[in-house]
Amino acid sequence: MNMFNSTRILLTGTLLLSLNLQAQKTTKQPVLGTRSAKLLTVNGMQFKDLNRNGQLDKYEDWRLTNDERAKDLLSKMSVEQKVGFMLISTTRLKNDNAAGGGRGGGGGGAVTSDFNEEDQVQSTNMFTRKPLPTAMTMAAGTTKGVTQFHLRHFIFRANIPARTTAEWANKLQALCESDGLGIPAIIASNPRNHITKDASIGLSVGTTTFSTWPGELGLSATRDLKLIREFADIARQEWAAVGLRKGYMYMADLATEPRWQRVEGTFGESAEWAAKMMTEVVLGFQGPKLSPSSVALTTKHFPGGGSGVGGQDPHFDWGKYEHFPGGFFQNNLIPFKAAIKAGTSAIMPYYSIPKGTQYEEIAYAYNKAVITGLLRDSLGFKGIINSDTGPIEMMPWGAENLTITQRYKRTMEAGVNLYSGSADPAPLLETVKSGMVDMKLVDNSVYRLLMEKFELGLFENPYVDEESAAKFVGSAALQAKADIALRKSIVLLRNENKSLPLKAGTKVYFESYMQKRGGASPSTVYLPQQNNNNLVFVKTPEEADIVVLWLTPGARSLFEGDGSPIYLSLSKNGVDVNYVNSLSAKKPTILVVNYTNPWVIDEVYHAGTRQRFAGILATFGTSQDALIDILTGKFNPSGKMPFTTPVSEEQAQKQLSDVPGYLKGKEYGLFWYDEGLKYR
Repeated sequence: MNMFNSTRILLTGTLLLSLNLQAQKTTKQPVLGTRSAKLLTVNGMQFKDLNRNGQLDKYEDWRLTNDERAKDLLSKMSVEQKVGFMLISTTRLKNDNAAGGGRGGGGGGAVTSDFNEEDQVQSTNMFTRKPLPTAMTMAAGTTKGVTQFHLRHFIFRANIPARTTAEWANKLQALCESDGLGIPAIIASNPRNHITKDASIGLSVGTTTFSTWPGELGLSATRDLKLIREFADIARQEWAAVGLRKGYMYMADLATEPRWQRVEGTFGESAEWAAKMMTEVVLGFQGPKLSPSSVALTTKHFPGGGSGVGGQDPHFDWGKYEHFPGGFFQNNLIPFKAAIKAGTSAIMPYYSIPKGTQYEEIAYAYNKAVITGLLRDSLGFKGIINSDTGPIEMMPWGAENLTITQRYKRTMEAGVNLYSGSADPAPLLETVKSGMVDMKLVDNSVYRLLMEKFELGLFENPYVDEESAAKFVGSAALQAKADIALRKSIVLLRNENKSLPLKAGTKVYFESYMQKRGGASPSTVYLPQQNNNNLVFVKTPEEADIVVLWLTPGARSLFEGDGSPIYLSLSKNGVDVNYVNSLSAKKPTILVVNYTNPWVIDEVYHAGTRQRFAGILATFGTSQDALIDILTGKFNPSGKMPFTTPVSEEQAQKQLSDVPGYLKGKEYGLFWYDEGLKYR
């Protein structure tokens, strides 16, 4: 299905694009979506009277360039409207009871497409759970946010059916259309198309009703750039179908520090390969330039957050420093350069303080030399600089001694255009009205944000077809494409005596092992009701010819961290090593490890000295069916490792955080970057 048919949000006819901004005009009548704004007819063409003044203003005239329209609208906006426009915060639906927005509950029933009209005010840091100096509004009641706070940027976190999302998005756009200048909303989200271990607020929504693809590491492991572009194009269509037009993704950070808990969201340790991945995802979501068919991307986290001291994360005070002991700072920039060249709409700086570099030791959102000097001036980025969530109130590393208004001043002067986290414009408004900052900084930010909306075609038609969205999103045709990627993401690392693929009639004990909360058994035995694999699945290892053991190690979620040292050995990450060794001693065993970090497996595997598995495979978020197709040879394995795994915990602890694993020396690795076998 084509997104043009499935959502009806696009222009009819051909949009005349020109490299010359002044020539960027069109005389083709676009489809206009309206709920309350009346239509004006001028010279036989129709326009939306968004400000309800009965005349055609420049910003309402789709025949003009986006530049002309944005400047006209900017001139009409009040200071209050401009300030509200510079905030992006969580939005919640009725019965959506958490900032992480999940699936409803909390006694309120299922999430519906109606608005949540209650403010969510927090006195504790949503990430660290520590008290905040002053309470902050994380999410405003929807109507209040739009009509009183003048908010037009929202982060959507709920995991709900496509139809409900589309219905809610239409209601939100109708509210925005009815207010003030009729400026439409832009709705952003974290990734929604991946199998992930840590589906946490700000990281990933996890498995949803959208088509389900491998995790980001798994996409990287496919080594198939054509498939990556196809993934991004399919995801783009699904997102746009429900009204999501901005993605807080993808991570250009490098997985050079194996202990970092956000490795799962990266494309691996190679800067050059990550750059190619970034190119494909940006072009797949946005196209060659932003247009009414695009989903705008926000590339994270400049200038790369993958080399924190000790692998700790700067969401926390104990992880606020990022260092570059190997001198590889410039290596971090390679994927960002690719994203900029591909046209990424926005870039998000991280919370980290650079340590031991030429740059001031203050968090990147405050760091003018990094944001303006490096990102804008040196790398030539012309898009939106979007802060990560909460650098003013929650993670102001290096600026703790500044007042809230001073922090806004410092970050605006550093180059931030859009602030994520707070829904209350009062502190920023106070900063602006006090004269602490040049009003040109505000106007520059609002202009950039307006240009994104005009380029996305939201002023003409922000509405979606709810019926089409319900049928299209996650459809069988889309999932069939994703299923190929799920199989191509699996890496075959060892195949002793050609034990794989498994022969027809083999008796298989297939156990998946993942530590669960609440004391539940970590083991799940796979016994399919319908078996189309020519294998015989048995209930116990004793009955089997071969054991397949699929381990999913897992440290605590990122936001459950406490600053204690991070380890990568299996026994430190929810795996009963004695149980694994006892099971593999009973029968020949195929070990499958789901890698969200470069786990150290020496407790169960010592090549030549201890346990020798019949085969070893790596997964990065995939399905049981995909894995079985690899095990049986229905699908020839083709995946390659996106990072190097340390041979021991000692190596994991003493390596240089900013150096890719494949450059850390021959004594470092067990499974190496780009390693992977095939059957034929």
